Amino acid sequence: MTNTVIIIVGLSLLAIIVLTGLLAKMFRKAGPNEALIVYGFRGPRVIKGHGTVIFPMVENCRELSLELMSFDVAPQQDLYTKQGVAVTVEAVAQIKVRSDQESILTAAEQFLTKTPPQREGLIRLVMEGHLRGIIGQLTVEQIVKEPEMVGDRMRSTCADDISKMGLEVVSFTIKEVRDKNEYITNMGRPDIVRIRRDADVAAAEAERDTAIRRANALREAAIAKAAADQERVIAETASLAKQAEAQRNLDIQKAQFSEQSRKQQAQADKAYELQTNVMQQQVIAEQVKVEQVEKEQQIKVQEAEILRHEKELIATVLKQAEIERQRVENLASAEKSRLTIEAEGRASAIRAQGEAEAAVIFQKGEAEAKAMNVKAEAYQDWNQAAVVDRLISNMADVVRAMSEPLAKVDKITIVSTGNEPAAGVNKLTGDITKIAAQVPALFEALSGMDMHELMSNVKSMRTRPNGSATVDGK
Repeated sequence: MTNTVIIIVGLSLLAIIVLTGLLAKMFRKAGPNEALIVYGFRGPRVIKGHGTVIFPMVENCRELSLELMSFDVAPQQDLYTKQGVAVTVEAVAQIKVRSDQESILTAAEQFLTKTPPQREGLIRLVMEGHLRGIIGQLTVEQIVKEPEMVGDRMRSTCADDISKMGLEVVSFTIKEVRDKNEYITNMGRPDIVRIRRDADVAAAEAERDTAIRRANALREAAIAKAAADQERVIAETASLAKQAEAQRNLDIQKAQFSEQSRKQQAQADKAYELQTNVMQQQVIAEQVKVEQVEKEQQIKVQEAEILRHEKELIATVLKQAEIERQRVENLASAEKSRLTIEAEGRASAIRAQGEAEAAVIFQKGEAEAKAMNVKAEAYQDWNQAAVVDRLISNMADVVRAMSEPLAKVDKITIVSTGNEPAAGVNKLTGDITKIAAQVPALFEALSGMDMHELMSNVKSMRTRPNGSATVDGK
């Protein structure tokens, strides 16, 4: 029984293993980079990215690569551009099978049994044909300068044909364009020259910019250095100022401390001096008190002595002085009476003498006044003749007074050079006569009276019977 079971189990396991192996052999898987084309009694199917069971004998399958195909598109013959220039174009194309099931089946129909080189050859022929047609529509300059445009045109042109094969153009890139007549080389010369010129200009501008930047950098460096130097100087100045301020504060504090020390020393000295003075004052006060007590005692003694001496004087001198004072008073009273009597006598005599003199002066003045009145009355009675007489009588005195300076001349020397009557000594007497002749004019100036008018009013002289001359009317 046991053996039977073991055999059964063993056979079962073997069957399971055989069945599992058979199923594993029937199950086919497709990776993400390939497609499994299954065909058979269930029709063509595309398996991509998963697995499926392939029944033996009724179904079969083939793998179709979905990976990118990259190959060169380089026609051996020369391609002629729109300008008729023969060029050789080399490009790189990248083609792959579309991801949709229909395109995969289309590609499977055309390439499933072909090897990769055969497949790339077929695609290359198609693309070279299209490339030849596109190159014929373009100029060399467009081909060389706009390769992206060529690639875009290539993709758009080949899209229909490639799509019919279940493919798509991922990219088409012009790798090289050349020609045998150096057309491309010469075409690039202006650009080369321009590029060189631009490069030279750019280099010059770069050098200029570099020089400018270098100069700016140097200037900024100089400015920064100057600023740094200025800041350094400012910092040094500030530091020196701080040091000076600190030194000044230190000196001030030293001075303050010294002043405080001196003040404290002075206060101490002053306090010592004050204390000494206080002590001395106390000593002096004590001495003064002692002296005061001594003086008080001396005063008391002196007062006692004065009192004693006063009593002695009263007893010995004062009585005699009182007697002497009474005697002197009596003598002074007698002398006073004598002097009073004498003064009254002299005053009476002087008063009598003054009264006599005053009476004499009064009488003299009265007599002179009367004489003046008489003279005035006589003047009132004077006529012009009396005035003329008075003037003429006084004229001699005037002439004498005017000639008086000549009388004081010690010696007169006269030098005469002519024989005229007015020369020599006659000249002197003539001058004196002229001086005398000026006297009437002087009288006229002083009195305001005209001499000729006065003299014309004088009555003419007539002869009296006794033979003497008399004035008219008299």
